[in-house]
Amino acid sequence: MKSHESPQSNSGIVNMGGTNSFTNTAVGDGARLTLPSNTGEAPRARGPQAAPEERADFGVITILPAEMRAVRDELGLDRPRKKDGLFFSTGDVPTDSGPVSIVATQTHGPGQRSVMAALDHLRHHFAPRLWVLVGIGGGVHSGHARIGNVIVSTRIVYYDARKITAGDRVQRRGEERPAPARIVHAVNAYFTDRGEPAVIRGRVSGHRKRSFEVHHGLIGSGEAVVADGDSEVRHWLKDYNDKILAVDMESGGLSQYWQENSVREADNPGWIVVRGISDGADAAKDDDAHELAAHHAAHVTRELLPYLL
Repeated sequence: MKSHESPQSNSGIVNMGGTNSFTNTAVGDGARLTLPSNTGEAPRARGPQAAPEERADFGVITILPAEMRAVRDELGLDRPRKKDGLFFSTGDVPTDSGPVSIVATQTHGPGQRSVMAALDHLRHHFAPRLWVLVGIGGGVHSGHARIGNVIVSTRIVYYDARKITAGDRVQRRGEERPAPARIVHAVNAYFTDRGEPAVIRGRVSGHRKRSFEVHHGLIGSGEAVVADGDSEVRHWLKDYNDKILAVDMESGGLSQYWQENSVREADNPGWIVVRGISDGADAAKDDDAHELAAHHAAHVTRELLPYLL
């Protein structure tokens, strides 16, 4: 090199002679690799799982067949179709804010664990922007939670965490989880417009002249069916917070699933629970009001859609 010449600077891959062969390689910002069609291979998605083929605004979870029928009827969803051995009902629901896409599925059975599995299936196949648990519940508040009324909940009290001491004494340790703040604001806006309680005309044949009320309140969630008006669980719930309006067996799993996935905040949907009261969680508990309660809950879910997005 002569003294008056500037040194050359090279970056990247430089061929200084000879033969070099590079295959299946992409270079540069945003570069993408497309394999030749004759290889019989396809590019593999990166990350924990491939993006779903379909996406939905709302993922609706139900437990009982009566709940799924009510959701399909009130939201106008298609008959369920099979996808990887699972069944999903889908459809677009018109709202004043534009159409929203819905996917609904039924859990394998009742309980916290089964609802968490259903949430995972919805996330994998449809990646919804919000989860809605819709169905029936047992009323534990005589003033608000009468049969046919609906409870919209953004706070869940899981009551089955407990310590058992000598003499089989049970010491409960409640776990309370709220929905994301934006969901609470949306529900508040709904009740500001509709009044609280919101009063809606009945949705089921034979009950259309009888109105029902919609309340925003807490739900207690555990692993057992409560069918005793004087049960220890009901007394504990009242002492814990006298504004708990209803009980179910799945909301705790929903709220925990969301909390444990909140480390992935960018793609973690919000959640809400909508329960129609089908019984008083007492000795008179039966299945007679399942259809009534499920249809009322599904109808309120439809009214909430434009607020939640």
